[in-house]
Amino acid sequence: MFKKNTYESPVLNTELDNKTADEVETVVGPSVNVEGDFSSEGNIIVKGTVSGSVKTSKMLVVEKGAQIFANVRAGNAIISGSIKGNVKVSDRLELSETAQIAGDIDCKILSVAPGALLQGKVSMKGIEGEEDKKVSNLRIRNKVEVQEPVNLE
Repeated sequence: MFKKNTYESPVLNTELDNKTADEVETVVGPSVNVEGDFSSEGNIIVKGTVSGSVKTSKMLVVEKGAQIFANVRAGNAIISGSIKGNVKVSDRLELSETAQIAGDIDCKILSVAPGALLQGKVSMKGIEGEEDKKVSNLRIRNKVEVQEPVNLE
């Protein structure tokens, strides 16, 4: 009669489940505490704690219970744990229902599950140059002057 509503990550299911062990280069285990600048060109899974900075050009997965006290840069990211720091993702950022972020987010695509907590600003950018055109058009519109009042009757 009642069906439990569970959230499933489309990115996690399609992109990460198909990865071989070789493609996930780094796993920070649940009992591991990393301090300092953490950089990788491969996929990273965080199950423990990272303090400093985290950078990867590929996928970053922060699992439930994991904590990051750092600014984060990634190609794509799936967050189920907590991050205290700014998050910059060049493509898709996905926040699961257990995600907690205290910091600003900059990404192209943002997916937020019900229950995710976010404290900070969100900036989403589309195609490069598109934002510049919008700002330029806005300036032109602001320069338009009305010579006579318009009669609305």
